[in-house]
Amino acid sequence: MTTHIPDDDPTQPRPAPLSLAAWKHFVNVAKPYWLGNEKGKAWSLLLLLIVLMLVDTKLAVMLNNQTGELTSALAGKDADRFWASVRACLFILAFAVPTYAFYYYMRDVFANQWRRWLTGRFLDGYLQDRKYYALGASNEIDNPDQRISEDINTFTGRSINFLLIFLGSIMQLVAFSTVLWSISHLLVAVLVAYAVTGNIVALYFFGSPLIQLNFWQLRREADFRFSLMRLRENAESIAFYRGEAQERTHIDHTFSKVIRNFARLIRKQRALNLFQRTFSQLTVVLPYVLLAGGVLSGELEVGAATRAAGAFTAVLGAVGVIVDNFESLSRFVAGIGRLQALSNLVLPEAQSADVADKHPRIAMRPGTHFALEAVTLHPPQSDRVLIKELNLVLKPGDALLITGASGCGKSSLLRAIAGLWHTGSGTIQHPPLEDVFFLPQQPYLQQSTLRSQLIYPSVHADLGDEQLLDILEQVHLPHLAERVGGLDAVHDWSKVLSVGEQQRLAFGRVLVHAPRIVILDEATSALDSANEAALYTRLRASGATLVSIAHREAVLRHHTHVLRLVGDGTWEVVDASGFEFDKPAADAAPAPVRPAVVATFVG
Repeated sequence: MTTHIPDDDPTQPRPAPLSLAAWKHFVNVAKPYWLGNEKGKAWSLLLLLIVLMLVDTKLAVMLNNQTGELTSALAGKDADRFWASVRACLFILAFAVPTYAFYYYMRDVFANQWRRWLTGRFLDGYLQDRKYYALGASNEIDNPDQRISEDINTFTGRSINFLLIFLGSIMQLVAFSTVLWSISHLLVAVLVAYAVTGNIVALYFFGSPLIQLNFWQLRREADFRFSLMRLRENAESIAFYRGEAQERTHIDHTFSKVIRNFARLIRKQRALNLFQRTFSQLTVVLPYVLLAGGVLSGELEVGAATRAAGAFTAVLGAVGVIVDNFESLSRFVAGIGRLQALSNLVLPEAQSADVADKHPRIAMRPGTHFALEAVTLHPPQSDRVLIKELNLVLKPGDALLITGASGCGKSSLLRAIAGLWHTGSGTIQHPPLEDVFFLPQQPYLQQSTLRSQLIYPSVHADLGDEQLLDILEQVHLPHLAERVGGLDAVHDWSKVLSVGEQQRLAFGRVLVHAPRIVILDEATSALDSANEAALYTRLRASGATLVSIAHREAVLRHHTHVLRLVGDGTWEVVDASGFEFDKPAADAAPAPVRPAVVATFVG
């Protein structure tokens, strides 16, 4: 059976049902922990939990037997037998209670250890080679942040829980089946038929629908949460626009999907609850009905019926574990599919086809300076040509200004130079990444210390406080540290500092790291002309090679050459001294038919 979900995207992957495919997904995600560098700790903790389960099961059997003794003693009015059984029960409980508590404590410790390891593994893959950027720029997967923060936690916790439930069920089945077989063979036969029927009904009528509904519920909840995050992160822009009505419309739209899917989910869950309740409650009566004849005829003691009822319930719980845990099992399988999809994209051994493999790629080649050889650039997942067969050689100390109409590919070219975009053809020669520093229009600021903002992206720096304060003066923020409470003050800097101050602070990062190449994407857009000129002069004096995107004519004098993107893939390179911003571009034929131009700048 399947459940139709009208607003699902048919192009998105579907969760695996309770099948061999779901099991393979589970093994792919779980196996590295059990065979990796922490396998010794993992297997030791599992062995300890199995021992605790064995002890707990043995104590449960002993307690069930003593319950029968209590009942028989009361029915026979045998005081000595009754009090002996009471003492035995208390003795068993003295061991059973701490064993039970310690078992659940160790189970949670185990799940926490596994979550720490698995989260670290996914974070390594997510941050490696800037995969977080590639996933954010594509539509391959939704909400990778939620999959790492929530789905991994659910996966490890429920994996341990279900593993121990199934192992405990096997122990319980063996231990209590012996008790049940010794009392009534008929009960065992009825039990097997009853449990098999219940599991078949649960899998057939509730399997695929619940898994699919839980899969989409996880996704709808993540989308709703993301819409609220965007509202918080862009609060100021929305407030200036007074865009509350449209934001509310968008949020309502995502929330309505949550509610509609959950309504379908709880309807299906209602039917499952009715079945589970009926399935479990019949066991209260069934063993007594089957044994009533023997007890009433005097062949069995009353306590035997009590023991049989307890054993019947325990064995049924063991063989009916899928029925009893089906709702949480369906959510678990849905989460496995989401983690498997993420692992296919971010983990090193992922074998899934990458989108970039389906299109020509711009080759990246290490070198001592930047050089672009016949570079043709497309946006990711698009055939639109932004730049066609661009040839440039950027020597140390050169300064290139990139300009052109909005949307012609200026920032896209910077992304390609930085190695973020690869779709296209040609070759980009690049120096070591540690020699390159990028300044975006909107600087990224952590909610950390002022010192951390200055030395970002480094974690530590060899510069002392006096040197950092001197750098703040050089970028025209002489009193910033004093104003905010010192270099170790912690604030939400995006709210404390104006955009102009943020841009000057970002220039401070350049002075801290002293890179050989600085790439600026309208990095002075919020600065007045005096500050802009002073900072560019400081950069040029350092000897760094500059690549800038800017639209102000005043910036032109700080550059040696201009790359003008005309549109439709065409471009031209001119000397900065003769370039005029408002002058129409030189008549340039499309790049394929024009003579190959290699702009070699000599600083």
